[in-house]
Amino acid sequence: MSKLGNIGARLYRGEVGYDFIGKRKIWYGISILITITAIVGLAVRGLNMGIEFSGGAVFTTPKTSVSASEAEHRAEAAAEGHQAVVQKLGNGGLRIQISELDTQQSVPVQEALAKDLNVPVKDINTQLVGPSWGEEIANKAWMGLGIFMILVVIYLAIAFEWRMALAALIALIHDLTITVGVYALVGFEVTPGTVIGLLTILGYSLYDTVVVFDSLKEASKDIGKQSRFTYSELANRSINSTLVRSINTTVVALLPVAGLLFVGGGVLGAGMLNDISLALFVGLAAGAYSSIFIATPLVADLKERDPAMKALAKRVRAKRAAAAAKADAPEQGEGAAADAADEDAPQDEDGDAAAAGSGMVGQRNQPSSRNRGRGRPSGKRR
Repeated sequence: MSKLGNIGARLYRGEVGYDFIGKRKIWYGISILITITAIVGLAVRGLNMGIEFSGGAVFTTPKTSVSASEAEHRAEAAAEGHQAVVQKLGNGGLRIQISELDTQQSVPVQEALAKDLNVPVKDINTQLVGPSWGEEIANKAWMGLGIFMILVVIYLAIAFEWRMALAALIALIHDLTITVGVYALVGFEVTPGTVIGLLTILGYSLYDTVVVFDSLKEASKDIGKQSRFTYSELANRSINSTLVRSINTTVVALLPVAGLLFVGGGVLGAGMLNDISLALFVGLAAGAYSSIFIATPLVADLKERDPAMKALAKRVRAKRAAAAAKADAPEQGEGAAADAADEDAPQDEDGDAAAAGSGMVGQRNQPSSRNRGRGRPSGKRR
């Protein structure tokens, strides 16, 4: 068995473990700091909404020798200050997006681009996206996200309990906030692909959380009938038992997404992959973090406020205190017996205790020289 597999087996059996629940205040602090940073970035920089949401025009050119950065400057100059996003296509052409551009403004911009890029006007394909269509897409995205959240809460409340549903909802909002904040800080364009990526990571985060919750539900079954573990301790054992599985699942999921983001979007220049790959990469990492460090500790916090769990924790502490006192009792009894033996032991000429009081039992069983040979015969022939 591999080293990681051996650790996973020991974690599952409870032989080793890390106190995630006991250090939950540290994880809460880290999450609050990251969330505040994301909110500040979102408030200061805002989201770079794609043309699908803000409206505008998309110009697709044939093969040209003009670079993407140079074409971006020329497009913004032709559009008189409107923001432009330029992507290099595989055939050598360019895809130029200019936001908030209406039909009347698109014609002179098309002519200016044809002149600057030295291509025929008729060869430039123009597509217009109205702001009303983008607003409709945004409203549908928010509606889909809201329906998803409601269904998640209802399902978890039925399958588990309301505390787990609330903790899972907080973890999902945590993942969404971090992902959106990273988009604001990085400046990547928000497109319908981004929305798809967000919905995908919410499903993954929910799956990882449900795995831990299912283990906790099984471990805490008939918890009130025992007095060995508190609810928080069982929650911590559930996290440790599924820890290696969560790590393996996260790593396997992040590797292809990292290929899309860093290789496809960075090395190969396929910028259209960035909108969905960044959402997946950040969301998968945040989802794995929240399922371990946020969702389950929140459940333990909420559950420990229940009177039955408070009574259980009190019984566990009382039982452990009694066991500790019982373990100390024999040691104290042995110490008292030894002290009594020292006091009753005969003293030699120097006033020191005899060997019997010092624990030399073997010498106490030896016959004296006066009585040697006078005892009962041993039965041995000489």
